[in-house]
Amino acid sequence: MIRSLAVVGTGLIGTSVALAAARRGLPVHLLDADASAVRTAELLGAGTARPPAEPVDLAVLAVPPSKVADVLADQQARGLAHSYTDVASVKAAPEREVLARAPRPTHFVGGHPLAGRERSGPLAARPDLFQDRVWVLTPSRLTSKRAFDRALDLIALCGGVPTVMQSAAHDETVALTSHTPHLMASLVAARLGGRSPVTALLVGQGFRDATRIARGEARLWTDIIETNAGEVDRVLAAVQGDLDRLRVAVQDLAARHPADRSRARRDLTGLLERGTAALETLPPTAAEARSAAGLARVDVTIAERPGELARLLDTAAAHGAGPDTVAAPLAPRGTDGPLVIRFELTPAEADTLARKLAVAGWTVTDTGTGTDSATDTDTATDSREPALTTS
Repeated sequence: MIRSLAVVGTGLIGTSVALAAARRGLPVHLLDADASAVRTAELLGAGTARPPAEPVDLAVLAVPPSKVADVLADQQARGLAHSYTDVASVKAAPEREVLARAPRPTHFVGGHPLAGRERSGPLAARPDLFQDRVWVLTPSRLTSKRAFDRALDLIALCGGVPTVMQSAAHDETVALTSHTPHLMASLVAARLGGRSPVTALLVGQGFRDATRIARGEARLWTDIIETNAGEVDRVLAAVQGDLDRLRVAVQDLAARHPADRSRARRDLTGLLERGTAALETLPPTAAEARSAAGLARVDVTIAERPGELARLLDTAAAHGAGPDTVAAPLAPRGTDGPLVIRFELTPAEADTLARKLAVAGWTVTDTGTGTDSATDTDTATDSREPALTTS
């Protein structure tokens, strides 16, 4: 296990790494050219702004993709750490530059945690940002086993899920799954510019969900797109082809006498169905997998007094059972029976909630497993073991 850490760059990702490590008791040294950012991270409890007296086990370079090789060369010359990794979202170009210019390229392994927020800076950081999130490692042909193992230690410490890829395959993939979506979100969000104030009143949750990531820091995203421009351009070309077909279909539907309205409707429906079908192929998120593993129920009988349901929900929320755990619809047992509220949670959470509610004076009328599926709590996998990806 790594025993000491340095983080170069105290923005959202760097500070989140530092917070996760500090929470596990690791000494963390924070470095940043921005004195305000590093001081903020220090005040958050992410570590100390003092440089280490001797080389740390691992240094995390939380800098833009175009700066990785320069910062690595500088910090290796200063002897900051025994091993190094980065968290940039582009891997191939930084890897080429590292191999060409770094004093000790064997001590470096590329990394990219697939986690983030629409906000930036240390104040947006969270120690659990990487929990159950994929964290890609892209070892080069020169990466040493010790550097690789230390990066695995960091991922385990942060609660991430390690995955190994070649840098070029990584960049091709994230151009589709991350970089182009960010550009699309920004283009759609920009349509609001110059519109009347009334428009804002009609901005619903769908628009906010589709454009949330457009709040990302523009200069950082310019660096990301520039560093991965070739792969992003290929995705944009494919999207442009679909947009051209979409416009033709919409224009035909908007015409007073479309030449072939049925064809236009068929083309439009086909494009929409392709999107739906593609989403169905995605693996479940950690939360979805947790839900699918089998839920247990907690049934609570409440008196039909004003405010009683609100009091129950507040009590349950205080013990980790939010509104999303309440099964709907809520219905009384029988025509004149008492109202029963059902919570659905994991078996462990259900057991805890039932005990807490009973102690608080609520009548827990039934607990049980909502499905026949079960998990083997005595068997665990090693979270350090990375998934190997060849594509």
